Amino acid sequence: MRPQQRIYRSAIIDSARWAAYNHRPADIFVCSPPKCGTTWMQTIVASLLWPDGNFPGAVIEMGTWFDARRIFDFDELMARLEAQTHRRYIKTHTPADGIPIFDTASYIVVARDGRDAFVSFVNHLQHMRDDLIERLNAEAMAQGIDPVMKFRGDIHGFFDRWIMDAPPLRHLATWWDLRGEPNVLFVHYNDLQADLDGEMRRVAAFLNIDIPAARWSGVVERCTFERMREDADKVGDFQRVFEGGAESFFFKGTNGRWREVLTEGELQRYQDRVEELLAPEAAHWLEHGSLLTSSRP
Repeated sequence: MRPQQRIYRSAIIDSARWAAYNHRPADIFVCSPPKCGTTWMQTIVASLLWPDGNFPGAVIEMGTWFDARRIFDFDELMARLEAQTHRRYIKTHTPADGIPIFDTASYIVVARDGRDAFVSFVNHLQHMRDDLIERLNAEAMAQGIDPVMKFRGDIHGFFDRWIMDAPPLRHLATWWDLRGEPNVLFVHYNDLQADLDGEMRRVAAFLNIDIPAARWSGVVERCTFERMREDADKVGDFQRVFEGGAESFFFKGTNGRWREVLTEGELQRYQDRVEELLAPEAAHWLEHGSLLTSSRP
């Protein structure tokens, strides 16, 4: 086991909560920065664990977001997690140095080009419920923690604030040296789009889950973007967090929209941050994924 090395606190996350986590061998962690395919991977894991499609609960309710502040009551979350008798999967947006790494757990690290994540994050904040943001920010400011960034229509001003932290870059930087560990799997958003079937086979093999051939097509079909949107009630209650519910959360799921949004100067600033925070191999993988480069991490 590698113990937690750092505490991350924000209006959304409190990684100190990992002190309360009771590890079970075979636990699965879905590890990703925001808007990089976290819910998609949770749905993939659930579909693999229940290949008949009879999930015992909503995907994101079963796959608890362990270190989220005030979005879910922590005592209720802990009770729900402890009561689960099936193989558990747990969500976190915290970088690798902010969570404990257990040899008997499986870590699926999901990443996406930071520019695509930025555009998706803007939509995310545009539709996040005002009452939730106000509650999170009131508590954060009372504790001297930076509030949730609000998007007020100025995408360039918002980029100025976002690029200082650059969550997709910092997150990958903390995981990159663990990519060769047998219990860590890297999955790229581009690759899920290009070959969902093949990537799901990688995930199934990594988790040692054997799916009967007759059920495989249904397992994959449940994880398409269109199907997740259609069956949003099986994925989660998005209305509690987003105005417009699932229609707002499952917005487009496409890449490349940043080309119509970011200026040349902003794109250069992004590249400068990439070079500052990531090794060249990590930067190349984050931009392209594996299938487009024919080399997996």
